[in-house]
Amino acid sequence: MAKIYIVDVTNRDGVQTSRICLSKLQKTMINLYLDEMGIFQSEFGFPTTNHELNYLNANLELAEKKVIKNLRLSGWLRAITGDVAVALKNVPTLKYVNLSISTSDQMIKHKFQGKLNYKEIIKSAQDAIVLAKKSGIKAVGVNAEDASRSKIEYLVDFIKATKDAGADRFRYCDTLGFDTPFSIYDRLVKILKKVKMPVEIHCHNDLGLVVASSIAGARAAIDCGVDAYINTCLNGVGERAGNADLVSVILAIKYGSGMEKYKLDEKINLKTAWKLSKYASYAFGIPIPINQPGVGANAFAHESGIHADGALKDRRNYELYDYEELGRGEPEVIDTGRKITVGEYSGIKGFGNVYDQMEIKFKDDNEARKILELVRYANVHNQKPLVQEELKFVAQYPDIAKKIFTMQPVV
Repeated sequence: MAKIYIVDVTNRDGVQTSRICLSKLQKTMINLYLDEMGIFQSEFGFPTTNHELNYLNANLELAEKKVIKNLRLSGWLRAITGDVAVALKNVPTLKYVNLSISTSDQMIKHKFQGKLNYKEIIKSAQDAIVLAKKSGIKAVGVNAEDASRSKIEYLVDFIKATKDAGADRFRYCDTLGFDTPFSIYDRLVKILKKVKMPVEIHCHNDLGLVVASSIAGARAAIDCGVDAYINTCLNGVGERAGNADLVSVILAIKYGSGMEKYKLDEKINLKTAWKLSKYASYAFGIPIPINQPGVGANAFAHESGIHADGALKDRRNYELYDYEELGRGEPEVIDTGRKITVGEYSGIKGFGNVYDQMEIKFKDDNEARKILELVRYANVHNQKPLVQEELKFVAQYPDIAKKIFTMQPVV
C-alpha cells in the first residue's frame, strides 16, 4: 500500500523567504528536531553555496555518527551537470539530491528567454541525473518548477525522460500557488495514468489553499498507486505567502474527513510538534499565530458559554484531537527572580552556573573554557541568546559545533 511521507524544506525553501534568516546552528537544531519527529527527509541546504558547506558536511557527520538517526539529508541543485559536479566536490558524502528546472511556457519563454528550449530542458535534467547516479547519489528527485502552469503533455514527456535517466521520483511544484485542490488532483491523476512514479507535492499559499492542495495532490498519488511526499515548512513559512505548514499537513492526514485509507508514514511522532514549532518561532523571530492549527495559543482555547460547557463535558464536543498528542499540556515554569544567561561576553563563573542548572558537568576547567569559547561564538553566530537545547548540543558535540560556526569568504 502506497504511503504519504513528509519532506520538510524549511532549511531550503524556508530560508529563501524574504525577511527570514536562520543561522547554521539553528538549521542544525531543526534537523535534529525533524529527526526526533520521525520526518522522512530534510532538504537541508545548497551544496553549491560556499557559506553552507561546513554546516552541510557537519550535519552529514552527525548522520554518520547516528546523532541524526533516520532523517535523510538532501541537497537542492539546479538540474545541470555543473551543479552536480560542484556539489559532490563540496559535499563528498552527500547521498540525496533534488534537481530543479522550470517546465512552464511562462518560465521557458520569459525566464530562460531563449537560453533553453523544451528539448534542451529535458536533456539538461537527464544529463544531471545520470551524472548524479554515476557519482554515487542514492536517490534523485527531479523538480518540475511551475508544474501547475505547465502543459500536461510536456510534463509527461519530461517525467518519462527523467525516469528513464534514473530519477527516483518527481516533484510537482505548484510554484505560484496557482492550483486548487481540484485542479492538482485532476492534473496528477492524468500524469500518473501515463507514467507511474512516486511524486513529491510542493505547494505555495498564494491563494490560501496550500494545505488543502498538498493533501489533494497526495490523494491523487495514492489513488494511482504510488507513494506521495508532501513538502512542508515549519509554521508555514516559505517564499511569499508560505509553504504547507508541517503540523497542519500531518493533522489533516490523521484527522481529516475521508482520509482514513490514506496512510501516513508510521515513524511520525507528533509529540515533538509543540517544541519544534516554538523553537522555529524563536529562530525565525516570528510569533506563532494564535489560530495556528495544533500549536497556536487558541488551538485548544474556549470562551463562549456553549463551547466551554461542551468541552468540559467531553473534549470531543469541540476538539478534534488531543493537545497531549502534540506535546502540549505540561506547565512551563518561568523564572521571575535572578537569572544568569550566557552570551558572547560571558565569563566562566556565569557560564558554569548555567550548565550546572542543566546538570551538565565538565571534566576540568580546560574543557569548560573550551565550551565557553564555543558558546560565545554561538551567540555571535545566532545573534540571540541560545536556548537550552542549543547549549546542550555545543557541550555534547563541540568539534562539530566548531565546524558549523566556521565560515570563511572565498573572495
